[in-house]
Amino acid sequence: MKIRSRRPGNGEPTMSMTTTTDSGVFGVPFVEILEYPIDRDVATSVSATLCRRHRVLPIARENLTLIVAMADPGDILALDDVSAATRLRVRPVAVDPKDLLVATDRYLRADDEMTGLKHTLTEGAGPDQAALGAEEEEDDAPIVRFVNLLISQAVQDRASDIHVEPGESRLRVRYRIDGVLKEVQSVPSTIQSGVISRLKIMAELDIAERRRPQDGRIAVMHQGRKIDLRVATLPTVYGEKVVMRILDTSGSAKSIGDLNMMGRNLRAFQDGYTRPNGMILVTGPTGSGKSTTLYTAIQEVSKPTVNVITVEDPVEYRMAGINQVQVNQKAGLTFASALRSILRQDPDIVLIGEIRDHETAQIAIEAALTGHLVMSTLHTNDAASAVTRLVEMGIEPYLVASALETVVAQRLARRLCDKCKRPTTYDEDYLAKIGLLIEEDEEVFVAVGCSQCAETGYRGRLALHEVMTVDEEIERLTVARSSASELNRAAVQNGMLSLRQDGWNKVCAGLTSIEEVLRVVA
Repeated sequence: MKIRSRRPGNGEPTMSMTTTTDSGVFGVPFVEILEYPIDRDVATSVSATLCRRHRVLPIARENLTLIVAMADPGDILALDDVSAATRLRVRPVAVDPKDLLVATDRYLRADDEMTGLKHTLTEGAGPDQAALGAEEEEDDAPIVRFVNLLISQAVQDRASDIHVEPGESRLRVRYRIDGVLKEVQSVPSTIQSGVISRLKIMAELDIAERRRPQDGRIAVMHQGRKIDLRVATLPTVYGEKVVMRILDTSGSAKSIGDLNMMGRNLRAFQDGYTRPNGMILVTGPTGSGKSTTLYTAIQEVSKPTVNVITVEDPVEYRMAGINQVQVNQKAGLTFASALRSILRQDPDIVLIGEIRDHETAQIAIEAALTGHLVMSTLHTNDAASAVTRLVEMGIEPYLVASALETVVAQRLARRLCDKCKRPTTYDEDYLAKIGLLIEEDEEVFVAVGCSQCAETGYRGRLALHEVMTVDEEIERLTVARSSASELNRAAVQNGMLSLRQDGWNKVCAGLTSIEEVLRVVA
């Protein structure tokens, strides 16, 4: 039983006093920590190491009293340690342990510890010493700890990629979060070789080879989840650049509702992947969520009565009941060679991670024409360009017209933070210029920024879609080798929504902003 009470005149959010022993101490206030306006300076007044060890987080200060959120307010040793570290009186409040972990990750980043390690590494250390440190296997070695923190902080920040970029005098580290790169560290180039060598050792790459690109993988555990990192090195004038794509292999495919497809787009996509045969293509640039869309479709049609086989590079999600094949270039297992073998395995549905060459495209088209449902991805700017891209690969236009059923083009836009977004108005001439029509009962929101979204105004991403159904008119134009613009006009006349128009629909639904749609869609 909870009794809600508010202390008058202190301006703080309501706390609820618990009358149970769940918090460990009778009568200790209970705080909804994720809703509490935590003072960032106060939160960082106690070291991250101490906070994580005792599961505590300072959230406010009243004169000489520090208010500390605790998973167990009865932990006297924790209270004493915090008091000794800050030389303040400590008043505990109880919080949900899971919420405390989220808040701790939000306010106590690894940046401070990385900065301390950076100073340790650079004090009197030359390049040779730093490189030697990278080969140490002890977890507490400075280079090892620094690299581990870079990776764990990236996973914690929901980054999709880590960029380690050498410069003339400094090594820059950037995370791609919600599609936008953000610099998180800049360290002297004296430790550059050590950091890069350590990453290459973890990815089982040749540390002596610095003149050509290399690819590898790193597997790490983060808070009980297995995280794979796809590592790629590239020689530059200042040294090797390393980019790591973060793949959460413990994740699962989304449901069809999570794709945020709306109205006609959703119906057209469902009509495509529920057919018994034909080809479904998802197009877009690297990192636009193509694989997630295909996994979702596969999950929708996968049944015990259906044989589903995939060939991917890499296998991003492990899915129960589906036979997944990992491409291995060194062993000669390419998309084309794997696809030939897969077609001898009596498949009903085949997912190809990417169509990259004529051979793979030819086998995929033939499979779609001989009773299989084939799903794959292409790198094109829009849906109509997928048709011309296949023809450019050397596939006969009449085969493309017969096999292709549905093409989905997509981009990822940042989703507005639900906690801080606010409605606004725009000049009507501006809205007319960009083609956005707002109904009377619709509101347009802008990004503001709060602690929930790291002051960006956005949290998470959503896809903008363009779904083209290959009807008789599109088939005729394909056989006639028409241009992508002609195919696009015909598809729009048949009801296809462009990427930008789908973006405007999501702006009017309050999911994203005008500025974000204009950023990702031409």
